[in-house]
Amino acid sequence: MIRGTIAVEKEICKGCELCIEACPQDCMELSQGLNRKGYRHAQLKTDTCTGCVNCALVCPDSAITVYRQPKPSTRKLQPAIA
Repeated sequence: MIRGTIAVEKEICKGCELCIEACPQDCMELSQGLNRKGYRHAQLKTDTCTGCVNCALVCPDSAITVYRQPKPSTRKLQPAIA
């Protein structure tokens, strides 16, 4: 399974919850703390992110960056012929 994570620009996020609704893994929530503008910002609540980027695509303020771990290679290496 492909793994991912997100980084939320806390001071840009206004807590609209669009990313939370768009997450198929249900791994996002609003924080308990407030940013400088008084909004609760989005954050990961569980480590089940697959890096699908749905959250970043629906974010109206581009406050979310998605990071994916490289997909493991399934290609078998051929032995070197000496």
